[in-house]
Amino acid sequence: METDFKTIILSDIHLGTKGSKAKEVVRFLKQYKCENLILNGDIIDGWQLKKSGSWKRKHTRVFNRILKMIDGNSTKVFYLRGNHDDFLDQILPLEIGRLSILKDMVYESHGRRYFITHGDVFDNITTNLRWIAYLGDIGYTFLLWLNTQVNLYRRKKGLPYFSLSQYVKSKVKSAVTYIDDFEKELCKIAKSKNCDGIICGHIHKAEIRRIEGIDYYNSGDWVETLSALAEDHEGNWQLIYYNELDFSQIDKNKVVKIKEIPINQAKNYY
Repeated sequence: METDFKTIILSDIHLGTKGSKAKEVVRFLKQYKCENLILNGDIIDGWQLKKSGSWKRKHTRVFNRILKMIDGNSTKVFYLRGNHDDFLDQILPLEIGRLSILKDMVYESHGRRYFITHGDVFDNITTNLRWIAYLGDIGYTFLLWLNTQVNLYRRKKGLPYFSLSQYVKSKVKSAVTYIDDFEKELCKIAKSKNCDGIICGHIHKAEIRRIEGIDYYNSGDWVETLSALAEDHEGNWQLIYYNELDFSQIDKNKVVKIKEIPINQAKNYY
C-alpha cells in the first residue's frame, strides 16, 4: 500500500507528558516519506513541563526522526504553534532551511486552499478564560491516568482498548455541543479567508467531513487516538490510525498495510 505521500499532518503529540506516545510517533514516521510534514500544534506540552511533566530521551527521538526526514528525504517541516506550546510566540515566525515555525498557514494543493491552524485561537475558553483552560487540562490529565488503569484491567481480561475520555465527551451534552460549535466556527473562518477547507487539531477528535461547503479535517492526537492526516500526490486526503497499521506485514521496502478512508465515506472512529 502507499507509503509515499505529498503531505502528512500530525498534532497534539504532547511531548513531555506521561500520556504522549512518543515511541509510536517515531515508529510511524519511519514508515512514510512525504514532501511536507506539518506539526499542527501541541507537539511539546509546555504547560505540563512547567508543572509535573518531564522531558525524556524518547521525546528527543521524535525530533531526531524529523531532522532525519529533513536531511534524508528533503522533507519540508512546518511547526505550527498550539496552546500548550505557546512559548513559541516568542520566536514566531522563524525559518531555518526547510524548517518553518509559524502561528498558522494557508496550504495550496491541486487548486484548493486550506487554512491550517491548531484551533485554540478560536476557543473562547483558552483565549479569554485561561484559568478555566488550565483546570480543564488538569481534568483531562486525570482522565488519561484513569483510562490507563481501566485498560490495564481490560487487557488482563482480554478485552479491547477503551477510550474513557472519548466516551465521556460523547455522553456529556456540553462537550458534544462545544465540539459541534468548534467545527462550525472553524469552517466560518476558512470561508472568511477564501479557503476551501480547514485543517486543525486541538480537540483530539480525528475527522474528515464536509460542513456547509467547507472541508473540515482534524488530525486527532497522539495521546489516545494515534491518528494522522495524509494527502496523496493526487490531492486525496485520508486518516491513518496507528493502531490499524499491520507492522507484522512490513517488508524490507517498508510496505505498510493501511486502511484508507475515502472522503465521501469518511466517518468518525469513536
